[in-house]
Amino acid sequence: MPEHWLIWAVVLLAVLFDYINGFHDTANAIATSVSTRAISPRHAIMMAAILNFAGAMISTGVAKTIGGDLVLNPAQISLEVIIAALIGSIIWNIVTWYYRIPNSSSHSLIGGVIGAVCISVGPAALDIYGIGQIIASLILSPIVALCTGYFVMVALMWIFRRFSPVLLNRQFRKMQLVSASLMAFSHGSNDAQKAMGIIALALLSGGYIDTMEIPIWVKIACATSMALGTSAGGWRIISTMGTKIFKMESINGFAADLNSSIIIFSATFLHLPVSTTHVVSGSIMGIGSAERVRAVHWGVARSMVVTWVVTIPISAVMSALIYEAITLVL
Repeated sequence: MPEHWLIWAVVLLAVLFDYINGFHDTANAIATSVSTRAISPRHAIMMAAILNFAGAMISTGVAKTIGGDLVLNPAQISLEVIIAALIGSIIWNIVTWYYRIPNSSSHSLIGGVIGAVCISVGPAALDIYGIGQIIASLILSPIVALCTGYFVMVALMWIFRRFSPVLLNRQFRKMQLVSASLMAFSHGSNDAQKAMGIIALALLSGGYIDTMEIPIWVKIACATSMALGTSAGGWRIISTMGTKIFKMESINGFAADLNSSIIIFSATFLHLPVSTTHVVSGSIMGIGSAERVRAVHWGVARSMVVTWVVTIPISAVMSALIYEAITLVL
């Protein structure tokens, strides 16, 4: 059995990853409601923190997918590999947060694991089929969100076409409290489980547990760290998500949150990890396109897509280099 300090290093890094994920992805849950002034930023963050925690406690299906579908044999994966994967993904998340770029924490974590495993035991240890399914869900989810967001907005505009814009905004500003709550809860139900899965993989590879079942203390630790991260806020990303893709009214914000939460809940039900950042961004682009295609700031959207594409390879290379550094030290 490996040294105990290594397993605690994994736990602490995974909890730190969830904390960063919380303040990095706060914008996903509250940017639309804050940008339309449906709720004050302070109250929005408090609400998101509580509902992120609640959402993180409801299921472990996504955690089992992350922990069980990345590698063929967990016994082959050392704790040093998992530590390198977490450090690489954390660094990339901080870099993208600093430059106000909505990045996928899911992509950085998957890339980190792939890079660290490839450099340590070789690509043959990876579960190619499982990774393919995970990456497919990460790629398809924003595309689906864009398409469904477009039709949701078209439907709302048709249903409420006879109402005055002032009345609509007033009513939908109230309804945004509901949609933002659903968004925050769904974010916790999917995103917090990724760190749970990594901790479970470490416990399984180290011989601390026998099956890919998530201990209750792991669920509480990850849910708490994400809630604390969310409570710290994510102002740098909120400005990008809330205003720089498409200038939203209350009806747009409601549609974006509702559409995103449905897609994320569906993914959680299917035990598939998705990027909340990608889903919300796709929803906003789809809803903006329904209003007017030129109203969407496609230049900002393009830079976000480029970041999404390069995240997995960059975090993979970073984690591989970090693993080499760890092996020289230990």
